[in-house]
Amino acid sequence: MNWPVCGESCCLCGRYEGVDERVNELIADQELSIGDYVLSGGELAAAVVMDATMRLLPGVLGNDASSEYESFGPADGAGGLLDHPSYTRPAEFRGLAVPHVLSSGNHEQIRKWRREQALRKTLRNRPDLLHTAALNAEDRAFLQRAQSEDSV
Repeated sequence: MNWPVCGESCCLCGRYEGVDERVNELIADQELSIGDYVLSGGELAAAVVMDATMRLLPGVLGNDASSEYESFGPADGAGGLLDHPSYTRPAEFRGLAVPHVLSSGNHEQIRKWRREQALRKTLRNRPDLLHTAALNAEDRAFLQRAQSEDSV
């Protein structure tokens, strides 16, 4: 059987049970997993890998600063935390309003609120990330308060 040769790299996507083991032995140099769950095929996983990889290349996002302050960003950006909540328009949606601090115009309070929300979200959803996140004394004090609030 002659297998086509992909350029420098490509993703082979199996269906249901994966790809033939001979492909793994003879052609593939690496197997990837995007998580502990099962998909019907590898196409969605390949799209996730491609998107996460491509956005790291200069120029792909249009503005290199776009990725600076997002989840899993560099230490000078999100600092290894999940991102803070985002709000758009309208100012009220189904009875829920945008937090007042975000429309206050006080940039220091907005920065602090966003940081605390990122810490709270990370504590709730991915506490493992806090072990390696870039945290200062103010962050640690907030996390202690947040943990004691949640345990009440």
